[in-house]
Amino acid sequence: MFIGDTASAAAIDSSTKAGAAKEKLDEDLNRFLNLLVTQLKNQDPLDPMDASEFTTQLVQFASVEQQIYQNANLEKMLAIDQTNQIATMVDFIGNTIEAAGNEVPLENDNAKTTYILNPAAGQLPIANQINITVQNSSGLTVYTTGGDTTPGQQQFIWDGKDNNGTAQNPGMYTVVVTALDRSGNLIDVDQTVFGRVTGAGAEDGNVQLFMGDVVTSLEKVLSISETPATTTP
Repeated sequence: MFIGDTASAAAIDSSTKAGAAKEKLDEDLNRFLNLLVTQLKNQDPLDPMDASEFTTQLVQFASVEQQIYQNANLEKMLAIDQTNQIATMVDFIGNTIEAAGNEVPLENDNAKTTYILNPAAGQLPIANQINITVQNSSGLTVYTTGGDTTPGQQQFIWDGKDNNGTAQNPGMYTVVVTALDRSGNLIDVDQTVFGRVTGAGAEDGNVQLFMGDVVTSLEKVLSISETPATTTP
């Protein structure tokens, strides 16, 4: 049994899920033992308690504790795997990636996205109208324009200026593409964004890449390319 093994208990980080489960189990075990001692003290000597019941409960506590230690070891293995994945993501830093999504970084007065129509079953892939809206991180619309309705993947590059020609601050922006068919029905649109990778990390078991203020998971990355060198006039 693992119950009462202080060396093993010290091996579990209390900040992890397994650590929290271990603390809860210890509390339940202490309450059970206190109750058991009280019952033993007050039992009838002529009619003693059946030891098989509390023995079974102790075995159950030990089984749960053993499972917690297994989970703790699994968490450690996952943490090591995440660290290794993050280490491999270093090669992404400085390069430009294309990722699924509509949140794009504005850098050097440039934000590049693409969109492709994804009509429902039985719906013609023909758009009669494309509306493109750019929103800042506060959700305010800073730019609107029409889009190319030609079937296939289309590219939209924003120069970072609002409809009044005022340059906007670098950072994260959301590009919303709305497509309507000839009957005024919405057509589903798949979008991708481009950005230069500035860092990598992990959260809740997911490896993430950072494009400035924009965060994308590794699973959403579609391609990677060398970032073009900028020239100074």
